[in-house]
Amino acid sequence: MPNTQKPQPRVLIFTTPTCAFCNQAKRYFREKGIKFKDVDVSRDAAAARDMIRRSGQQGVPVIDIGGKIIVGFDRQKINQLLGIK
Repeated sequence: MPNTQKPQPRVLIFTTPTCAFCNQAKRYFREKGIKFKDVDVSRDAAAARDMIRRSGQQGVPVIDIGGKIIVGFDRQKINQLLGIK
């Protein structure tokens, strides 16, 4: 039987090392087996500008799931965009 599961959208998470919600979000993605790219905006000024351009604000985490932006660790919205429970 063919696998009808849709491929996972690209997940990008803009974080800083001291951000508790960032770490919660990354832990959640790992628990759910979600592949993601972690971008540390405290070390990368260009990435920080990119994050602000995408989200319109400077707080972290900013999570980009297939081009849709979530500001903060919003589990419900993450599940909805990834189609997980």
